[in-house]
Amino acid sequence: MAAGSNAPTASEYIVHHLAHLNTSGSAQKNIVDFSIINIDTVFYSVVLGALMCFFMYRAARMVQVGAPGRFVGAVESLVEFVHEQARSIVHGDIRMIAPLALTAFVWIVLMNAMDLLPVDLLPRLGELVGLHYMRVVPTADLNGTLSMSIVVLGASIYYGIKVKHPGGFVKELFSAPFGANVFVAPFNFILNLIEYAAKTVSLGMRLFGNMFAGELVFMLIALLGGAATWWTFGLHFLTGLGWAIFHILIITLQGFIFMMLTLVYIGQAHEGH
Repeated sequence: MAAGSNAPTASEYIVHHLAHLNTSGSAQKNIVDFSIINIDTVFYSVVLGALMCFFMYRAARMVQVGAPGRFVGAVESLVEFVHEQARSIVHGDIRMIAPLALTAFVWIVLMNAMDLLPVDLLPRLGELVGLHYMRVVPTADLNGTLSMSIVVLGASIYYGIKVKHPGGFVKELFSAPFGANVFVAPFNFILNLIEYAAKTVSLGMRLFGNMFAGELVFMLIALLGGAATWWTFGLHFLTGLGWAIFHILIITLQGFIFMMLTLVYIGQAHEGH
């Protein structure tokens, strides 16, 4: 935020920190504006995705005969865990599905973990180079979470067509859940469209809602540190520490839930109604 003669109020502080660095150059005015791209969400998503690929590549290169090191052992345990979950949920070829689930879990956990950084750290650094708006948690942006859920939707449709063939997939759209009857076919089709839409929206909204709420709590805790009394600073430290420890569980749990729902939705695409 640009320096001024008066410090911002609590509401101004929060509103400023909830504004994205976007292609318009200012805070977004409308709730929906498809002409605007949130640059900060794209940037941190790509950087953390590249970081994830680097660590996975390093782990793969470090695999050798004999007892693995701690890092390689942790990665192997994670890969084996995700593979077992995929095999138990998806009754079909999981050679591409298990890696997709693993990518979703690790990538989302890394993006969620950005919430553990001090609220003002990266935004203040951005201000030094003229960036007056910046949000560093990609999963606290509905655009980011919905884009990932749309990828899951695309994978579900792809495997539905691949497993059941185009004719079988279309037939199921018009024959489930009330049966193959010309009179109920339109209702079957509408219900299936609603089901796909509901899965996609709920998957993205669930992750966004949890991370947005966590980000907002950190902002409220940060406001305590701005008070000039010792007890508010102490309360700021204790509440911040407690919420950060609890938030680690949320960070991991939300990645796990997204991964499991991805497997469930793709697994449903392998099965008939």
